Amino acid sequence: MTKAHIDSARTYIEERISIKPTIGLVLGSGLGVLADDIEHQTVISYEDIPHFPVSTVSGHEGQLVLGELEGQQVVAMQGRFHFYEGYSMQEVTFPIKVMKALGVESLFITNATGGVNTDFNPGDLMIIRDHINQTGTNPLIGPNDEEVGPRFPDMSEVYNRSYIKHVQQIAHEQNIPIQTGVYVGNSGPTYETPAEIKMLRFIGGDAVGMSTVPEAIVARHIGLEIVGISCITNMAAGILDEPLSHTDVIKTAAKAQTHFIQLIKQTLKTLPRL
Repeated sequence: MTKAHIDSARTYIEERISIKPTIGLVLGSGLGVLADDIEHQTVISYEDIPHFPVSTVSGHEGQLVLGELEGQQVVAMQGRFHFYEGYSMQEVTFPIKVMKALGVESLFITNATGGVNTDFNPGDLMIIRDHINQTGTNPLIGPNDEEVGPRFPDMSEVYNRSYIKHVQQIAHEQNIPIQTGVYVGNSGPTYETPAEIKMLRFIGGDAVGMSTVPEAIVARHIGLEIVGISCITNMAAGILDEPLSHTDVIKTAAKAQTHFIQLIKQTLKTLPRL
């Protein structure tokens, strides 16, 4: 995806809004309901935006919602794209580059994920402090534009430490149980085997999913500050000896919505300037 593609998508969106968003929200499976609370909203279908992919997964609405949330001007992805849908990594991460072009400075990436850490429970929220890329590829493979970001970007602090401390403080003040851990990104679409989960726990993973890592890599490459929050929707294979299904993922995410919405909104309301 070229700069011309990004500019085309940005222009289409800017012609339909009167705000300049500084906060981006990527809303994962079952978590898109947060976008319903955005005020003075403009809704744009992905199908209408030049060069945008289209969501094909249940639980992903497939639209941008732009407006105001807790005093912040935001653009929310109500549904994301995944490598397993057949999109290239460049297509999966294209919306992140468009957000940057619109004026976004900070990005909240959320997801529904499986718990690898046996101290976790379905319904827990987890702040992502780091990630492990197990997708077998990288969205930055290919030619690099030095004006966009460096050829070899530093990944020593993908998820902003000041934001992590702030979210932890908000969770404490709001009496919201919170975990902090390492997110492992796999390609999907299969869930992991019990043996794979044992391996992921051994290498330091606390949760596993099929998104987030490509978006986070690109976001850091282009200079965005990132908050990552996972909703633990199930325990990963082999921990509870129960079969896994996307339907159960959506149901558990729905049960966690109250705490999730409360946490994100209060964080936005009090987000520190960096």
